[in-house]
Amino acid sequence: MTGDGFAFCGAELAAVYVVADQGRELHLAELTGNRGVLYGLPAVLAVSGHSPAANAFRSGDPLWLTPKELATFIEEDPHHVPTRVRDGDPQSPATISLGALPLGHGDQELGCLIVAGEVQDGFSADDRSLLELYADQVAAGLESVAARSAGRKAPQVHLAQPLVPHQGGAFILELSTGRMEAHAHVLELLGLPPEQFDGQVETLLARAVPDDMPALMAIVEPDRLAGDGQQLAFRIRRPNGELRWLGLRCRVEVDSDGTPRRVLGVVADAAYLRPSADEVSLVQRLSATLVGARTVREVSRLVVAALREPLGASRIAVGELEPERLIVTALDPPEPDAWPEVWRSDWRSEWPDVSLADLPTLQSALREGHMSLWPPGAPLERGLLGVGPGGLAVLPLPAEGRMVGVCLVGWDAEHRFGPEERSLLTATAGLVGQALVRAHGLDAAHELATMLQRSLLPRKLPELPGGIAVARYLPATAGLEVGGDWYDVIPLGGGHVAFVIGDVQGHSTGAATIMGQIRTAVRAYAVERHPADVVVARANRLLVGMETDLFATCAYVDLDMEEGIAKVVRAGHLPPILRHPDGVTEEMAVEGGPPLGVLAEAEFPMTEAGLVPGTLLALLTDGMVESARLPLDQGMRRVREVLAAANPVDVGGVADELVVTVGRRDDDVALLLLRYDGAQDRPKRSHWTVWRLPDAVLHARRFTARTLRTWGLVEEVDAALLVVSELVTNAIAHTQGEVGMDLTLSADRLRIAVNDASPRSPVKPVSVSWESTGGRGLLIVEAMTTAWGSVPLSGGKQVWAEIPWHRPGD
Repeated sequence: MTGDGFAFCGAELAAVYVVADQGRELHLAELTGNRGVLYGLPAVLAVSGHSPAANAFRSGDPLWLTPKELATFIEEDPHHVPTRVRDGDPQSPATISLGALPLGHGDQELGCLIVAGEVQDGFSADDRSLLELYADQVAAGLESVAARSAGRKAPQVHLAQPLVPHQGGAFILELSTGRMEAHAHVLELLGLPPEQFDGQVETLLARAVPDDMPALMAIVEPDRLAGDGQQLAFRIRRPNGELRWLGLRCRVEVDSDGTPRRVLGVVADAAYLRPSADEVSLVQRLSATLVGARTVREVSRLVVAALREPLGASRIAVGELEPERLIVTALDPPEPDAWPEVWRSDWRSEWPDVSLADLPTLQSALREGHMSLWPPGAPLERGLLGVGPGGLAVLPLPAEGRMVGVCLVGWDAEHRFGPEERSLLTATAGLVGQALVRAHGLDAAHELATMLQRSLLPRKLPELPGGIAVARYLPATAGLEVGGDWYDVIPLGGGHVAFVIGDVQGHSTGAATIMGQIRTAVRAYAVERHPADVVVARANRLLVGMETDLFATCAYVDLDMEEGIAKVVRAGHLPPILRHPDGVTEEMAVEGGPPLGVLAEAEFPMTEAGLVPGTLLALLTDGMVESARLPLDQGMRRVREVLAAANPVDVGGVADELVVTVGRRDDDVALLLLRYDGAQDRPKRSHWTVWRLPDAVLHARRFTARTLRTWGLVEEVDAALLVVSELVTNAIAHTQGEVGMDLTLSADRLRIAVNDASPRSPVKPVSVSWESTGGRGLLIVEAMTTAWGSVPLSGGKQVWAEIPWHRPGD
């Protein structure tokens, strides 16, 4: 590069040599400043040769040459040492001093910086210290260029990207007085007119971005600096609002007794810290994806995936903050063995849940709210040291004036923190914090709605005589609002069971609430033993009366588990699907009515079908078989194919296979699956209509005795006759209308049921005195039976009692 504006601590010219040819040569990469100071700088220097740059590079120590010492070098090797030019004639360099400063150290040997200026007695001690710090600034820029050159050790130099910071200045801070002497270029970088600088360090610190203030305070707390300190990147806000990255290097001078005396520092325009195109693209992609993230887990997963590979990290974790605990929401690698013992001990679920009391360093970083970078060997507690033994970055995630989470990035191998990492992490911290807050609010609302919905669904299904029923429910994956899908299995007595499935229109807490009301209503009407079409019709009138804009679909099956007779009613819902024992599947041909809540006086026809043992009956909602990508007929065909290939022995496995085939869901999915096995011993039934005659009880007893003798019961007859006498007497004496009696003999019990037209349930007396003329009937029934009770029946009730019996020889 050309230019004559470079001037720093007596140096008027600077040249950067970078290592090349596998470490055998130094190539001139940049030359800036007053070229009239020197001429003839070689373009290539052999590392093994005799020159100031080569000697300093090999030794790793700065080489300072006074005018006299430089003259000696020229005499020894005039081809590799520059000479003075004045008015076009070479003259003795009697007033030129030169410095050669190696760039990088250890495994990162980058090159050499040559500085020269008209300094007759050589650079002063202060100038040397400041120029060495300035060389560190150049090395940081070279490291950045090298890192952005696809891993090349030698940087790929472009003319548009200067290696030597042109705008740079020095300062000296006297710790005893607090006074600061600042170069004019420092004030220019900060946008501070010289006449406004009062010599106080606080005046300069006031220009810094607040987030970077704690790191800058290390300048005035030199006991926190180790040796010559480290490269510090910070941001300042200029008066015109411009945000600028600056680089800072400091050196602490101490007295003979070790007391810090002065701080020498160099500030330069850190243009190399401006994000690269890749970094800008990464932040932009992350910002775009976080906008669509709807859950805390999704936000955390996106952050982990976006940062681990670009940073080359060994471990990365994102967690939310709760009182006294860090709740990890995503980490990589996911194996517990990859994390510290204190994390593994609290690994109670999918992710660990760590007490902040075990992580005091993390607590401190969160209180300060600033990113912390810990090099290898830092004095950290085991809970954090094990995350990043080679280096650890603690990134608090701010939002709404508080810390809502933290991101931990750790390396196993020794890691030198580059300024680009700080830029990248700082840029993402605010994005992630805001996304976590937004997702947490959505999570809370969704959790509330989901809890409401699940509380309205049955916790478990009842055990059924003659069959096994299982249910599956899956919320939608496309969106967070809950739907109104529901299912229920309702024992009805007398060997009948109702299977119900339905779907309320929409996805909202309102839909879930309507679902709960409809499910409760259907259950209430069902246990009253109304016929299937009446149950659905009454539920329809109830929904119409709610004056809601929502409607619902429903399928209701009243199945006689002993006879296999199914009575099916469909209100705008999908028909049931049958899998016969031979593997043939079909959609039941069920005449349907309109959805619930549309017409108050709608009719719902009832279809009767017979099931044979071994049949699978599937009731499902449209979320399983229809979506934007799946037509309804294809979805129904796919369900039939899965059922046809399924093994009906494992009903739960069949249900799982059905929901697995759904994949990503646009809607909620509910599935109710029954395997009908039928009764092993078909029960015997008999019915008697009781006429209201004076001897009605006598006729009922005679009918019962004949029936029981026909069925082969002997020992149970006396108890049965006594129960029939009491129940029929109560029905005739306390009700009006028709009275009927049903006798049912199953494998292990005799059931006696008396039906009447009164909805009023019988009440057992608390106590009966010896003078009472009534009230003993129910006490007798209770004493003679193993169970008795009363259930509502359409227009009345049924009072029943059960007497155990055993086959001869059992």
